[in-house]
Amino acid sequence: MRSDLLKKVRRVVVKLGTGVLTNSQKQPDPARMRQLVAQVAALRKRGRQVVVVTSGAVGLGMGVLGFTQRPGSLATLQACAAIGQSRLMSAYEKLFRRHGVAVAQVLLTHEDLEDHTRHFNARATLNELLERGVVPIINENDAVSTTELKFGDNDKLSALVATLLSADLLFILTTVEGVIERFGEPDACRLSVIENITSRVEGLAGGTSSATAVGGMKTKIQAARIVVRAGIPLAIASGGKPHVLRDILAGKDEGTLFLPDPRPLSPRQRWIGFFNRPQGKLRVDDGAEKALVEKPSSLLLPGVRGCDGDFAKGVVISICNRKGKEFARGVTRHDAAAIRSRELQDSVVVHRDHLILL
Repeated sequence: MRSDLLKKVRRVVVKLGTGVLTNSQKQPDPARMRQLVAQVAALRKRGRQVVVVTSGAVGLGMGVLGFTQRPGSLATLQACAAIGQSRLMSAYEKLFRRHGVAVAQVLLTHEDLEDHTRHFNARATLNELLERGVVPIINENDAVSTTELKFGDNDKLSALVATLLSADLLFILTTVEGVIERFGEPDACRLSVIENITSRVEGLAGGTSSATAVGGMKTKIQAARIVVRAGIPLAIASGGKPHVLRDILAGKDEGTLFLPDPRPLSPRQRWIGFFNRPQGKLRVDDGAEKALVEKPSSLLLPGVRGCDGDFAKGVVISICNRKGKEFARGVTRHDAAAIRSRELQDSVVVHRDHLILL
């Protein structure tokens, strides 16, 4: 299964976490960075296009400023990011230069991928870099990004980048060997393949106790939901193994491989589902949920049981079931006031062509 799925991979995104890149003193781990860069450079020399999504800027800045715990102040976090990003990029440039590989720094915010024009501009720039044999080094623009610095993470960013570029595979390299069942117990075992992200799989994911990192396995599972729905496989594996990228691409049983959805979303559907922050929420009854889930259907006004937020027509909104769980997103044809008044000339609230199931 692994070999068949991975043998035609040409474009990959590799996400490197703070825990993989830095040592206990919050400084770059030179040996680890050398082996990771060597792996990426080897993929590039074999003809694959590679994008690196990197963490580590905030952690490096913390080391320079003497912090042992992640600061709570947004301004301090942004200062750490500004200091650490230049050091991080300098380290990458020197290491890749030894392999004759050119790199380019690309700093993104969520707004860059949400705005339609900037979304396509970012994709065009990254595609041009890849076609010219350059390895883009992408990080969140933490020095200016407010909401995402407080609530975002680079696992999600890597999933969005892979989706933006229609990558063939996303690697998330971390400090563990994959998704672990019965973690910390004597009979703990790694899950080799995950076909569906069930509540059981989600229950295996915890957060992180790292002083520098954000998220943990929980955010990696959330990233998996994005890429597999887009039709892209994801491998979560240990960044401490010197040939892990090559081994996984060769079909060896390393890490945890999430299988892609056999019904991938179109670029338009991906933009609606993953690159927009919903501007409001619609709560629907059981009948409407069943209709939307079981067959391509539009959301009609009679199925809407609640409307939260003050949104305009033409924006992306969440669609939640009776229990409040979001299961779809779509572009609304009416504003919130009109939906609440229930006086619509057109009973279609979200047309099926502009609605996706999550």
